[in-house]
Amino acid sequence: MKPIKSILVLAALASSSFIFAQKPITVSEDSIPFGVSKLPGLAVTIPQVNYDKTQKNWIKELQSGTKSKIVDEGGEMTIFGAYIKDISPNPINIYSKLMNQDSLLRLMVSLELKKDQYIGRGSGDAELTAAKAFLKDFAKDQYIDFVKDELQVEDKKLKDLNNELNKLQNDKSRMQKSIQTSRTTITTEKDNILLQNNEVTKVTAELLEQNNQLSAMEEGAAKEEKATYIKDLEKRKKKLLNDIESSENKITKANNEINDCDRDIPKNESEQETLRGKIAQQEGIVQKFTDKLNNVKAF
Repeated sequence: MKPIKSILVLAALASSSFIFAQKPITVSEDSIPFGVSKLPGLAVTIPQVNYDKTQKNWIKELQSGTKSKIVDEGGEMTIFGAYIKDISPNPINIYSKLMNQDSLLRLMVSLELKKDQYIGRGSGDAELTAAKAFLKDFAKDQYIDFVKDELQVEDKKLKDLNNELNKLQNDKSRMQKSIQTSRTTITTEKDNILLQNNEVTKVTAELLEQNNQLSAMEEGAAKEEKATYIKDLEKRKKKLLNDIESSENKITKANNEINDCDRDIPKNESEQETLRGKIAQQEGIVQKFTDKLNNVKAF
């Protein structure tokens, strides 16, 4: 099992290096197979980018500033009368094809200045240099956009992790405040219970005395008035007992809240610590993609 594990680790490291490392953009003079012919031209490599997106951008680039349209026949793209001011002040014909080669695209381009006069070996140095710069700039723009997208994805992951950490921190703060509030509630309700119990003792004693007086009274208005007063005392005692029960319930609820928070806070802190580790790791990944982007921009 150990050799297999080692192979998997090496494969992961190799994959990681491939993702983070910027690849070179190369421009070279080459013969371009086009139809049944081979035309003088240039080839540029564009690392890692998406084929369909790059082809769409290439077509857009060639059709910019002209009414001419690309004709695509089986992947061989032709445009007559393209206007590339950095290469020539006059309209030129461009024959090109985009090929997918593993981890890069290869854009092969033949630029016809006049009938059968192509930029390449034997053409003017200024025109050849301008054409190479044009292709390199196009490739560089595509690569930059690709790495920007990579960076944006990793930035989003980092933002989500930070949002998750903020939520945990807010939850912990809420629980700590809840503990303090619950403790205050317990103190307040215990004080209330003490006062109410004292009042119950007084009312109970008053009831006993008033009932004794009532039993010794003769029938009449005074006795009826005494009976009404006793009923009011009984209502008052009942209310006091209800208030005590309510305070006891509040204390029970507050204690439960404290217990729940005391149980959940350590779990919250552990999750925060785990997230901080993930954030530190993700910050490193974001930095690597940022470095990759800066290196590609410096090409």
